[in-house]
Amino acid sequence: MAGSRGAGRTAAPSVRPEKRRSEPELEPEPEPEPPLLCTSPLSHSTGSDSGVSDSEESVFSGLEDSGSDSSEDDDEGDEEGEDGALDDEGHSGIKKTTEEQVSRMVHAIKMGWIQPRRPRDPTPSFYDLWAQEDPNAVLGRHKMHVPAPKLALPGHAESYNPPPEYLLSEEERLAWEQQEPGERKLSFLPRKFPSLRAVPAYGRFIQERFERCLDLYLCPRQRKMRVNVDPEDLIPKLPRPRDLQPFPTCQALVYRGHSDLVRCLSVSPGGQWLVSGSDDGSLRLWEVATARCVRTVPVGGVVKSVAWNPSPAVCLVAAAVEDSVLLLNPALGDRLVAGSTDQLLSAFVPPEEPPLQPARWLEASEEERQVGLRLRICHGKPVTQVTWHGRGDYLAVVLATQGHTQVLIHQLSRRRSQSPFRRSHGQVQRVAFHPARPFLLVASQRSVRLYHLLRQELTKKLMPNCKWVSSLAVHPAGDNVICGSYDSKLVWFDLDLSTKPYRMLRHHKKALRAVAFHPRYPLFASGSDDGSVIVCHGMVYNDLLQNPLLVPVKVLKGHVLTRDLGVLDVIFHPTQPWVFSSGADGTVRLFT
Repeated sequence: MAGSRGAGRTAAPSVRPEKRRSEPELEPEPEPEPPLLCTSPLSHSTGSDSGVSDSEESVFSGLEDSGSDSSEDDDEGDEEGEDGALDDEGHSGIKKTTEEQVSRMVHAIKMGWIQPRRPRDPTPSFYDLWAQEDPNAVLGRHKMHVPAPKLALPGHAESYNPPPEYLLSEEERLAWEQQEPGERKLSFLPRKFPSLRAVPAYGRFIQERFERCLDLYLCPRQRKMRVNVDPEDLIPKLPRPRDLQPFPTCQALVYRGHSDLVRCLSVSPGGQWLVSGSDDGSLRLWEVATARCVRTVPVGGVVKSVAWNPSPAVCLVAAAVEDSVLLLNPALGDRLVAGSTDQLLSAFVPPEEPPLQPARWLEASEEERQVGLRLRICHGKPVTQVTWHGRGDYLAVVLATQGHTQVLIHQLSRRRSQSPFRRSHGQVQRVAFHPARPFLLVASQRSVRLYHLLRQELTKKLMPNCKWVSSLAVHPAGDNVICGSYDSKLVWFDLDLSTKPYRMLRHHKKALRAVAFHPRYPLFASGSDDGSVIVCHGMVYNDLLQNPLLVPVKVLKGHVLTRDLGVLDVIFHPTQPWVFSSGADGTVRLFT
């Protein structure tokens, strides 16, 4: 056993001399390739070939073996010195392996699997872009391929013997020399020669060839697909205004009587009566159909805001005069309604201990009751706006003061006042009640906040992107809001869509003073200091996937600019597609 193991170990070192002796016998082919023969020792197995060795792989891949087995050779040489001589089994195994290897290599050379290395061509290769103008070529088949621009063929003026009409006169030659090179029709002067032999060398030949090469070199390699767009196609297709009728189109009545600018308007729920407040210190009640002033109520101060109670069962008008809110019973229309209103107000029983409130409720004196005044709510600060809730029991006021008491809410039936906010978020401009839900919209100079009154929390904050919000109106459905601003923008918000503006309209040229929605028709209007009222069609769809349709339909003019002020307030008739406007010229106008 020990002898056989020694024989197996010492068989490998005798590969080199055996292989050299047997090379002439194993190579019958006339073309020897010494780099392809294996000169490195094989694996230590003495039996049949178990696989392709590393040296064999290098042979089949066309790589020469570098003979880096020196360390193995040294180790095997030591073992050979220890064991002594080689045995016959080792010689026969090595012969078999070598013969099989050589036969495989010969077969690979015959089959063409092993190719000699070809020397690389040192000449550089260039790509000729304009070589093939054939449309069937690869470049020609490419749909974006640009063929080489052709040279224009020479005309009669370039002939050496041109017709006489192509030769320039002295005046034409002087005019040609005074022209800029880019403005000349011809870049040369036509000349006549007796023969071709007399034609001199062309002086600009080199420059023209160079410019031609530049044209070819700088030519775009691709066609740019230019889309011809009609500007009219970019404008969205809006319906024609005549298809959006009815809407107010012309001035029907002018209500004259105020001696100073008319700041505010309000219409009774039935649409029969109109109240207006002016800087002349009076409230005037008008009959809408005839423009007749039914009653004038002196209030002794500038009327900043008026609001008719929206409940048809109550006949009350709230007017903001200086630091008070006056509640008047105009006693117009149904006498039963006017009488029930007085009964409702007189049925209140004051509590034994009056609660601490931010405002004082005072009964009117007998003289004031003669002119219709019933209650006075004193605040101690100037009141800038008053507005009713849809049910007619609550009203909100805006005070011209700093702090969290800018907005107060009064309850008529219990004669209570409360301040709904603990802190201020800027100067409040306008407030409005949501028509269906317990929300209060508060517009400051740069934002509109939506508060939930029951939860007492902020629900949304709308960003109009305006410098100074001036007016606010809520759609009758409650899902859309419009804001006017002093920088002549009207902003439409879709509350279900985003807190950013859905649409911004810039139809007015000056500051907007008032905006309003129609309670029944898809209309909204805006009044501005440019003296115009712009009526727009604003259709809100029940389908939440369909955006509102906003189309300006009419510009109404009639007010005269006074002290750089135009239209100060606009309001729609509750049942008809009519709009009222009050202006700085002291008039109220009805457009139908």
